[in-house]
Amino acid sequence: MGEKKKDIYISGPITGVEQYYKAFEAMEEELSAIGYIPLSPSRLPEGMSNEQYMRICLAMIDSADAAIFLKGWEDSKGASLERDYCCYANKPAFTDPRLMREVLG
Repeated sequence: MGEKKKDIYISGPITGVEQYYKAFEAMEEELSAIGYIPLSPSRLPEGMSNEQYMRICLAMIDSADAAIFLKGWEDSKGASLERDYCCYANKPAFTDPRLMREVLG
């Protein structure tokens, strides 16, 4: 049996961003192509409260080996909270997939 693939949580702006899922899908494809398992909040069902989404997303971060942050994350309340949580939990966080691959393998 080979080495387990690393799970990578994708964080980025969603609320108020038209077609936000396109950036998430592009990152999912990029991560999959280099051998990672993407965990994306853009795949969650619609209709829940922001608080419900955040609880699920923080659990996804806990399960992930690292997180990657999409362009514009700094302007997102939710993504900023996820970044703070990564720092608090000592979870590796990246903005560049190439650097992430260098660090994580």
